[in-house]
Amino acid sequence: MPISVVGYAAASPTSDLAPYSFERRDPKPDDVVIDILYCGVCHSDLHTARNDWGGTQYPNVPGHEIVGRVIEVGGAVTKFKAGDAVGVGCLVDSCRECEPCQHGQENYCESKVFTYSSIDKDGALTQGGYSTKVVVSERFVLKLPEGMDLKGAAPLLCAGITTYSPLRYWGISRGDRVAVTGLGGLGHMAIKIAKAMGAEVTLFSRSPGKEADARRLGADNVVISTDAAAMAKVKGRFSFILDTVPYDHDLNPYIPTLSVDGTLVLVGYLGPLGSPLNTAPLVLERKAVAGSLIGGLPETQEMLDFCGEHNIAADVEMIAMHEINEAYARMLKSDVKYRFVIDMASLKG
Repeated sequence: MPISVVGYAAASPTSDLAPYSFERRDPKPDDVVIDILYCGVCHSDLHTARNDWGGTQYPNVPGHEIVGRVIEVGGAVTKFKAGDAVGVGCLVDSCRECEPCQHGQENYCESKVFTYSSIDKDGALTQGGYSTKVVVSERFVLKLPEGMDLKGAAPLLCAGITTYSPLRYWGISRGDRVAVTGLGGLGHMAIKIAKAMGAEVTLFSRSPGKEADARRLGADNVVISTDAAAMAKVKGRFSFILDTVPYDHDLNPYIPTLSVDGTLVLVGYLGPLGSPLNTAPLVLERKAVAGSLIGGLPETQEMLDFCGEHNIAADVEMIAMHEINEAYARMLKSDVKYRFVIDMASLKG
């Protein structure tokens, strides 16, 4: 039988999110039914609800940082049982057959199914975690380490893996000099994870007022990116820069701070750059500008285990479900440290 669910949805790009009742699919043999406890609030939720990137399908229930407990499993499920603390991130399915899928990189599958505003294999519109329950194939469910703070774990399912994956892929390890651009939901996770990997971590920021908090999170240094003299002092210093800024910005000031063979990786902004990229330093010193998209399911589990081992969780501000529209307005003003998380008890009550 289909499962009745209540949530909050956007009915159009200009409407506030409002209560919405709908049905989850009748669970399949490989499905896990999850009672949602917490759901993080990501910039992508807002962009999708407002159709900023185009292609949003309505009604749209956002939310892809889902933490809950298993309440039912299908007969073919082997990894989970009722009562397990689990997570669901940005994906709920993929083709499972292409080369990326075969190598645990479902995030790069051309037929990946996003957690919301995507068409599932049965033709239904996927709906996200701003809701009471979700039904997900076992392959796309993640086990939370024993003792992990469930509230702080929710943003790991997007912000955590978005920053962990490039740090891991580019081989960041003890003694590497890493810089992080931007101190928001992604940036604060990047600092924590890079520091736990043993790197010397520097924050690039336009705001001197963020220094104390950056150091609390684990940054060794803070460089004000608008200060030409400060930027000149770190010329050639960093082997890796993780750029988490979610809007168009000029990359050229950061390129000189990369060492030979250094790489700047974009994870926060999708779209054209308004300032043309000067290719001369890229060619002359074999520097690179690259991008990275979340992570596959095996790597996401690896990230959760890493965070459990190093006692890493997101810094969160808890909100009730009915406060989501106010949270969106505050998020646009960067008025959150550093991720809103919805307590779904507020929706169930």
